[in-house]
Amino acid sequence: MSRFAQHTVPATVVLAVFFCGCAHKKKTASKAPRPPYSRRAATPPPPPPPVGSTESGMASWYGRPYDGRRAADGEIYNMETMVAAHRTLPFNTMVRVFDLDNGKAVDVRIIDRGPFVDGRIIDLSHAAATEIGMIGPGIANVRVEILAAPAPLTTGVFAVQVGAYRDRDNAERTRSEMQPYGESRVVLEKGFWRVLVGRETTEAAASALADRIRKNSPEKKSAFVVRIDSEAT
Repeated sequence: MSRFAQHTVPATVVLAVFFCGCAHKKKTASKAPRPPYSRRAATPPPPPPPVGSTESGMASWYGRPYDGRRAADGEIYNMETMVAAHRTLPFNTMVRVFDLDNGKAVDVRIIDRGPFVDGRIIDLSHAAATEIGMIGPGIANVRVEILAAPAPLTTGVFAVQVGAYRDRDNAERTRSEMQPYGESRVVLEKGFWRVLVGRETTEAAASALADRIRKNSPEKKSAFVVRIDSEAT
């Protein structure tokens, strides 16, 4: 005799179980599929600067030891060509630089980043500086006018420079102080350890960050916005 007792199951019970199972399967099959995951749309690139816009400030120039070295756009800097460095203008922007004291002007192409000294807005090549007679003084009061802008960039990364130091330890101390404002880092460029804060996709957002830093940290009143092309990926 089998160890398991045998029982006769009524037919009505079998049918009830069958129909319950079918109803359950039907309900599961009618469940709507979950919509696929979609990423948030990328931030649109910043528009190119408008032709004809101007800015005024101090110009400086640079030659050796940077002559023959690679500029920020990847090409080799030749100080005897009509080129210049600017903090935020896209590479290959053409600008006209007017010396407001002697009335001379020169057209240059932006290929590099700088100047990284507060109060200066453009760094001219040796040839461009010679053209407007500023080699002797070293600096000049100028107006920069945009003549032609390149095609829009696919991305843009802007940060706030809060200091530039010859000594890296001083730069690291400043970097630590700036961490409450967001990502901060130290980069070496043209002989200076630069302290950069933030990673914004628009110049306006970086300007707002610079305003907040200047307001809350009076010792950083010279903070200014820079474009970081090498990180715009």
